[in-house]
Amino acid sequence: MSDSSWAVPPPVGQAGYWGSTEGRPGRPAQGDAPAGPAYDAPEAQRTRPMPLVPDVRAYGGGQDGVRGAARPGGPSLRDQTFQDRPVPAETQNPEPMPDAPHPAPAPQKKSAGRDLTAAIGVGVGLGVVIIASLFVVKAVFVGVVAVAVVVGLWELTSRLQERKGIKAPLVPLAVGGAAMVVAGYVRGAEGAWVAMALTALAVLVWRMTEPPEGYLKDVTAGVFAAFYVPFLATFVALMLAADDGPWRVLTFLLLTVVSDTGAYAVGWRFGRHKLAPRISPGKTREGLLGAVAFAMVAGALCTRFLIDDGTWWQGLLLGLAVAVSATLGDLGESMIKRDLGIKDMGTLLPGHGGIMDRLDSLLPTAPVVWLLLVVFVGST
Repeated sequence: MSDSSWAVPPPVGQAGYWGSTEGRPGRPAQGDAPAGPAYDAPEAQRTRPMPLVPDVRAYGGGQDGVRGAARPGGPSLRDQTFQDRPVPAETQNPEPMPDAPHPAPAPQKKSAGRDLTAAIGVGVGLGVVIIASLFVVKAVFVGVVAVAVVVGLWELTSRLQERKGIKAPLVPLAVGGAAMVVAGYVRGAEGAWVAMALTALAVLVWRMTEPPEGYLKDVTAGVFAAFYVPFLATFVALMLAADDGPWRVLTFLLLTVVSDTGAYAVGWRFGRHKLAPRISPGKTREGLLGAVAFAMVAGALCTRFLIDDGTWWQGLLLGLAVAVSATLGDLGESMIKRDLGIKDMGTLLPGHGGIMDRLDSLLPTAPVVWLLLVVFVGST
């Protein structure tokens, strides 16, 4: 501001920034103040109301700067120094200018989403056990299937109780499930259906020993578990009962594994469009095409060289059906896990999860392969 604006005296009786000048020691009373030059600039500066400004020492030179801002010889606002002002933290490490070049972020390596080393090791180990039992003694392989069924039932019923409070009776399910697999191998489809009915009845009766609260949901979950795990697994035993049973089972296993591998490899590398994001966000349409392509090629080779009286075009149809059923089975279990709020059914198999996480695509594929092989080459 100019000095002339600070030289206008306040009205009579009005207090200035430092209060009224009347009665101040060493100062004339308001009525005795001479007019004109006797009202010097410093006095006007002390009696004129000051505007409300933030108390910033850097621009006022401390508390005294308010009184003596216009003192002759004093530094102007432009020349004030900042020696007594603490340096703010934000000015000690100033941020880079907006137009300053920023280092490009390091490209992130695309993750496969699981421990591939453990997954491959466990997969190879399971393959050795299955192949050895399949071609040495058929009964041993039936026992392997029965054990897998019991463990799968344990995982499923445990997760249902933990997450939903559903108490599906495990004992009748485990006994009936193992009996279902054995009956399918010994007595065929008829034996499997009878064992399934008896298992459902056992679930209903077993649950009666507990209070009636939750009875309906418990037995419903028990019957569902009996159908989902052991009954579908029984079709593996039905394939094994044929004369070339080991080769049929091997074809079934190879096509399912190849379908899953093709979907995983192609989807991980080229996947862009989600297949069912609400159910399984990791699955893509490109992965499904990879599953179909891989499974059809493997099906043509398997029916041509492993299945008696099989042809390559039958293998193409078989591979297509396996890719679809395996994908639907995987989505089905993903729906169950999403409803339960879990990622895996268990932790028994490092890199894979639980037994049910490996049976998800195998279980619904077993009846599909069994039926098509019966249609193409017969049941014996």
